[in-house]
This record gives sequence, structure tokens and C-alpha cells, in this order.
Amino acid sequence: MRIGLLGGTFDPPHVAHMVVAEAAFRQLELDHVTFLPAGIPWQKAGTPVTAARHRWGMTLATTSDIPYLEADNSEIARSGYSYTIDTLIELEGVIPTLILGADAAARIRSWHRSEEVLERARIAVAPRTGTARTAVEEAVGGSLDWLEIPALAISGTELRRRAAAGHSLRFLVREPVRSYILAHRLYMPSRASQRIDRQ
Repeated sequence: MRIGLLGGTFDPPHVAHMVVAEAAFRQLELDHVTFLPAGIPWQKAGTPVTAARHRWGMTLATTSDIPYLEADNSEIARSGYSYTIDTLIELEGVIPTLILGADAAARIRSWHRSEEVLERARIAVAPRTGTARTAVEEAVGGSLDWLEIPALAISGTELRRRAAAGHSLRFLVREPVRSYILAHRLYMPSRASQRIDRQ
């Protein structure tokens, strides 16, 4: 079984995540790609994060109707900070492909038990503007796969700001995710905004 793991806060999951998952699935000939929303992301300690139940709901909405994508709530269900090594240990006997953005891959040595992470997973990397390939290759220290994807400058931070300003997220997130955001009134617009995405 060739599986890819795409972790993240997914606050919200957006089209760039989908493009990366699709590229990994096709280019690396994976059987499926698993989206793993972090329960308590240690990289964002002290930063407000949307409740895990909503990030899980949006992740399910992102993956539910695509046969080769799936969502896994093991990191949300686990108490304490979410560490990749704990997830990899639970996959004993399987060597998955860990799918990372170049910025995250360049910082992999700062991860909890990073040597074990690199021993237990293959690494696939999506290029990011501003992160040199040499920095990623030096950090990973071994073989890795570079994914060929179009440049998409989309981030969860940007989308939360857009939603808070009352701007539409249509075509930036999948339609079931947009519906979930509206239904649960996530990232509500400021009172000063007169344009609210309701349709």
C-alpha cells in the first residue's frame, strides 16, 4: 500500500491543499492520500486556531466525495500537541510518503524527534516561493520527491481574512467547505463590512 499523508491545521482546507494532494497521488502513483488535521498544532502554540471539530468537519467536506482522498482524525483524537512521529508510529509496518510544503520541509529538523520522522517516512515536497530547494535538500538530508505543481499563493490566513471582511471564498475552497463555513458562521465578517458571502 502506497499512502501519502498530508497534515496541517486545515483552517480552512483550500484548493492549494487539493492541488498538492492531486499532484502527489498522480506523480508518485499513490493508492490514496490521507488528510490529517492537527489536533493542537505545536507550531501554532499561543495562536488562535478554529476548534478542532470544525477543522475536522471541513476536512471531511473536502475529501468525502473523492475516492482516493480520505480524512483521518487520529491527531484530533489524541490528547496534547500533535506530533507527526506519533502518527507514524501508529502506522507501524507502513512507510508512508509525508507530503510537505517546501517551507515546512526546510524546518523539519526542528520537529519533535525529527530523525525518527525521516526514518519512518518518505518525503515529497511542494515548491514554495521564497524557500530554496537547496535549503530543503539540506534539511531532509536524503532522497526526496519534488512535486510539479502550479504556483498558488493561497493560505488559510488569507482566506480567514477574506471571510472576516465579507468576501467570497467561492472557488478558493471546495463548495462543501464553503457551505460548512457559512452554516457554522466561521470566520465571521466584521460589522463594518456590508458585503457578506451568503450564496
